This record gives sequence, structure tokens and C-alpha cells, in this order.
Amino acid sequence: MRSKDSFVDTVAENLLDRLEDCKKTFPTALCLGGSLEAVRRLLRGRGAIERLIMMSTSHDMVKLCRDAEHGIQSENIETSFMVGDEEFLPVKESSLDLVISCLGLHWTNDLPGAMIQSRLALKPDGLFLAAILGGETLKELRIACTVAQMEREGGISPRISPLAQVRDAGNLLTRAGFSLPGVDVDEFVVRYPSALDLVEHLRAMGETNALLQRNTILKRETALATAAIYDSMFAAEDGTIPATFQVIYMTGWRDHPSQQRAKRRGSATVSFQDIHKQFGSES
Repeated sequence: MRSKDSFVDTVAENLLDRLEDCKKTFPTALCLGGSLEAVRRLLRGRGAIERLIMMSTSHDMVKLCRDAEHGIQSENIETSFMVGDEEFLPVKESSLDLVISCLGLHWTNDLPGAMIQSRLALKPDGLFLAAILGGETLKELRIACTVAQMEREGGISPRISPLAQVRDAGNLLTRAGFSLPGVDVDEFVVRYPSALDLVEHLRAMGETNALLQRNTILKRETALATAAIYDSMFAAEDGTIPATFQVIYMTGWRDHPSQQRAKRRGSATVSFQDIHKQFGSES
């Protein structure tokens, strides 16, 4: 992965901005891959983190982050690095104040399981923050590839991995046991000189394995047809092509007695009829 990427940096900034909306501090935090380096570089004291654990399944990513740490201005953050699996977190239960993941969890085979692991690692009233790529990501490439396969092969097979839909994100947080779940969405349209440049960017982001199906090989003539169709269907007057990246931001807290809770059903002491009589307009 490139050390700096404007799209990745924008997503990381948007995610970290959510820490500024919280009045509490997060002394101990775990950052899960993928965009570890961007998160560390852009943290800039947000969340008042004192101890930061950087974890990825990739030895190369961990090495990149360790090497990049030397170029970051001191923030008095004790930073450690480890190789580990999001689905089996090598940390003690109830030991963290914050778990943050920027463009990493869509890699996991068991996203609900990874989110449950994150919740269990949090202390009560600990915060989970994540940004994942959503189902509308690379929709132009999906369309072009489907048309090319129909023309060249007479049928279609998935070439781009399925991603979570926005409607699923809230259910994922609830299923994982988080309280006060929150979901919002951004869509970014990035322009490239060609479809080949798009694929090269995905490779530089480290996303080709996550987004492009690894167990299928696209025939050369189908790949060339995909690029041509992409250009004919979506190219702008200047010749550039668009690629959509949908980013789903998820926020959840580990349960704590101090958190806001909905009243029990039937506990209301005033009826809607009484409210209408008091404030309703005359008909």
C-alpha cells in the first residue's frame, strides 16, 4: 500500500473526526488493519490516546506502519505493533477504551464475528468506530464486466466480491451487541485515466484481494472488452472514467449503565390523547 493516498486519507479523517464529537477520552486503543498508517499519521492527538496497538493480518502492513512511525511527530503515544486476526483478537477482554478500523473489516470472512470480538475487547462504555466499503463500490466496473462477459462468454460469474449494504450495517452493530448504534454513508467518485489505472490504484490500496474475486481468472479478451465498455459507457469528455467508492461509517458502544436507554413499553404516564387535547389545534 502507498504511504499516502488522498482517498484513504479522506476516509481516515472523516472517521477520526468522530472522536472529536465525544467528550470522553480513550487512553487505550486498538487500530485494526487496513489503513493503519493513515490513521496513525492523521490521529493528531484526537481521543487523548495514550497507548495505541496497531494490528494487521499482514506482516508487510505491520512493517510499513512500524517504519512510518519514525516520521510521525511525537504525540506521547506509546505505540506497539502486532500481527493478528480480527476474528480472534489477541487481546484481553474488557481491556480497551477504543477499537477503530479504517477500510479493513470488509476483508474479513466473518464480519459479525469480528465485530463481536471487538465489543468483547472493549471496556464498558468503550467505543467501536469503523469505516468499510459498501455495496455500491465499483458499480461502474461491475456493470462493464457483466456486459463484457455476456458479449464474450455468453454468461456471467461474479468478478467483484460482495460487500455489505447500508441497510445491513445497523443490523450488524445490533447483532454484535453494541448499544447506541449509528450508521452514516459517504460516496466518493474518483476519476482515472483508464480502467487499468483504476485496477492499479486498487492494487496500491491493497484492495485487489478484497474486492476482486481471487478464484476466477478473467479471460484476456473479456478484460479488454470490459475496459472498452467501461470507457464507452462512463467516460467523460476529457476521457477520464469514474469509479464510485461507497463508505459506510459505523459507531457502537459497549453497554454501560450510564448510557441512554429507551423506556420500557407501557411505562408512559401521559397518553397521546392527553397531549392532543393540550396542544392539538382545533378542527
